[in-house]
This record gives sequence, structure tokens and C-alpha cells, in this order.
Amino acid sequence: MQYIENRTFDEIKLGETAELTRTLRPEDIELFAVMSGDVNPTHVDAEYANSDIFHHVIAHGMWGGALISAVLGTELPGPGTIYLTQSFCFRAPVGVGDTVTIRVTVVEKDDQHRHVTLDCLCTNQRGETVIEGRALVIAPDVKVRRPRVILPEVHLHERGARFNDLIKATAALTPVRTAVVHPCDTLSLEGALEAGAKALIVPVLVGPRARIEAAAAEFGGDLSGVEIVDTPHSHAAAETAVALARAGEVGMLMKGKLHTDELLAPVVNRDMGLRTERRMSHVFALDVPNYPRPLLISDAAINISPDLETKRDIVQNAIDLALALGITLPKVAILSAVETVTPTIPSTLDAAALCKMAQRGQITGGEIDGPLAFDNAVSKLAAEAKGIQSGVAGEADILIVPDLEAGNMLAKQLIYLAGADAAGIVLGARVPIVLTSRADGVMSRLASAAMAQLLVHHRARGLPL
Repeated sequence: MQYIENRTFDEIKLGETAELTRTLRPEDIELFAVMSGDVNPTHVDAEYANSDIFHHVIAHGMWGGALISAVLGTELPGPGTIYLTQSFCFRAPVGVGDTVTIRVTVVEKDDQHRHVTLDCLCTNQRGETVIEGRALVIAPDVKVRRPRVILPEVHLHERGARFNDLIKATAALTPVRTAVVHPCDTLSLEGALEAGAKALIVPVLVGPRARIEAAAAEFGGDLSGVEIVDTPHSHAAAETAVALARAGEVGMLMKGKLHTDELLAPVVNRDMGLRTERRMSHVFALDVPNYPRPLLISDAAINISPDLETKRDIVQNAIDLALALGITLPKVAILSAVETVTPTIPSTLDAAALCKMAQRGQITGGEIDGPLAFDNAVSKLAAEAKGIQSGVAGEADILIVPDLEAGNMLAKQLIYLAGADAAGIVLGARVPIVLTSRADGVMSRLASAAMAQLLVHHRARGLPL
């Protein structure tokens, strides 16, 4: 165990020194801004990142005050020190990636007030002086020795960052002509128009023209140049959109203001729908704070109690989506309540069978392991604690849930309790279907459209869908 111990006033000698070395990281700047509330553009905006103003501000705000204070409060004099005054001069810029050594040296002692004056010198990795000055403190008169506190690792999550990466990945792709089904509310219509503006889709609005125009008027949406296929109601909109897809006039569907069942009913029609040999399934794509990669969860919206054959298609659909998103070898965790095959828990038997199917080439494109409990699917520490040797455990890209109830609860817990952002898409039909909740915002709709666009182009290159 490491300990922290102070130097009392009587122990301190003139000329005594202490030092601390730190490297400035981008996340240090972000954390400082969060803690202080200082969002001055010269501190946090990228356009200032290479400017002297930026460097000097960071040196003053983070290194000049906080790190020198850290040396005085933990090393010399240490715990019990009272900081009185400081006076610093900034001699050179400090930037991201610079390593700064802070050294304090005792130059004066005042016996009457227990005042100690220390010279403070900060140098960078090239030995250049970046900060110099003096600090006046009251040194402690009581000896303190305590275990050193190990600070927690802090992760800052930028909302929408991974979804923005998805959208950027489509920059070189042509937009996909898309039937937007019954976009008769502001949110779904705005999402469709914004997806069109970002060249993710070419929207074809299918629904009652008057209601679509009224929704556009509510938020000032511009419908000029946008094709509208007028239908009397939502049922007709869904049937018309499916007919457009069957005729090859659109390459994907996007859900507007109508129930999922209403949209999917004509899709699954055996004679006039968009069925294939593959069972259709839904995939949630989640951007979860503190998880280092996008997380796909399936199936949480379509298949209620899937049998083994359906689960095979659910797994393959999710792998194909992950491949389209650029994940070279998707890692698939087949979830259950436990990580051992247990005859009384059917989902563990299905998990074992799916792994064997993957070994025999009945599922391709990913690395599959299961059964895995949720904790050891997403946490290396949990997997190691249970002695699980697996290339998937702790690093899953895809979570395959036992049934719809488990998947829906898991996804919504991550969204509402863990602050995850969610996008959604239906796979296994002739065309991908953007399927978002009525509560989802524009960003979720854009991310879902980006996934569908990537999937369409992935298939167009002759790769499996």
C-alpha cells in the first residue's frame, strides 16, 4: 500500500525540494472544462487547439494552479498545508502531449506564522521553462501519514460521437432512394428531411399529402423538390411503400408516424411482401457511455420467443450489419443468465448449439461464444474473475438475447439508466427498414439511416446481407 506523508514546519529545511510530472491529454482539457464550467472557445474549441492563446490558457488553468497545488498539498509540505498566495509567470506554451515537471523548492521560513515560501518551476520535456513563480503556504504542525487515495479513472462521453462517425462513414456513398412511410409528425418528417440534406437518403414521402405538408409547416420544413406519394391513410402508406420496394423503385424503407405492426404487416405478406429465406430481425445499435465500441443488441423488437433456427438468422443478420459498419470480425456474445451450459436453462442450450453451428459454417463472418452472462460479455474483469477464456468475453460487439422481453428490457435500461443513444434497423427483408421509436430524436433517425445506407452499399458490392 502506498502512503502519503507530510513534512511539518519543524522538519522542513531550506533548499528542500519535491516534484511531480504529468503529461497533458485532450481528455484533461475536457474534464477541466466540465469541472470548472469554463467553455470559453479559446479553451475548448478545436480551431484554437494550435494557438498560443489556447496553450497559455491551459497552462494557467490546469498546470499552473492545479498541479503546483498538488505538489504542495501531497508532497511538500503535504497534507495539512494551507495555500495563502501565489505569483506565476508563463514563459512558454503548454500543449496537448507535452510532459511537464513541476518542482517546488523551499526558499524562506517564517517561524512566527509557520509560513513557508517556495519557488515553483515548471519545465517541459525539452527542459524549457514554461512556468515560474512563488507560492506562500502555512505548513502543518502535526504529522500526518495516511494511505494514498487511488483516484478513479474518469471517462468523458461525447453524446452522439459514434453516431456522427457512422454518418461520416457514408460521405463517399450515393444516397439511397427511401420510402418514408407516413411521416405525418414533425419528428419523423424532420428526421427524413435531415437525412436527405446529409445525402444519406433521397426521401420519397408516402402518406396523406395534406398531413405531411401540415407537419412541415409546423417546423418550417422545406418540401420543395421532395417527392410525395399521396395515400389516404397509414395502412395504404405502408402497402404503397412495400410495393415501391418490390418494384425496385426504392432501396430502403423508413418508419414514420405509425405502429411497427402496421408497417411490417405488408412487409411480411407471403405473396406481396418483402420476405426472403432469412427470418427478419431487429437490431438496436447503441452508443453506450464507458463502453469502448458500438454495441449491437438483437432481437428486441420483432421475434418474441425465437427458436434455434430463428436465432441462427438473428445472429447472421447482426453479423452482416456489423460487417457493413466496418467491424472486420464481429464478436458475438450469446447471452443467458449464466455462462455454463445448463439443461434447465434452455437459452444456454441454444447458445451452445449456435456456437457449434458457427464452427460448422452454418453461421459465418463473426467470432461467436456463449452462453455468456451480460457481465462477462461486456467486462473483461468480470470474465477474468470467473476464469472465462474467450476472445469474445469482455469485448462483445453484438449481444444476442434469449427473447424479445430480455432484449427490450436490456436495451431500454442502457438507454434510460446508462445514457446510451440508440438507433434501430430491421434486417432480413429485401431492403433494410429504418425502425426507430416514436420517442427517438433526429440523431437516432440519422444514425439509423446511415446504417441502412451502409448496408445497401455493402450488398451492392456483392457482399452478404
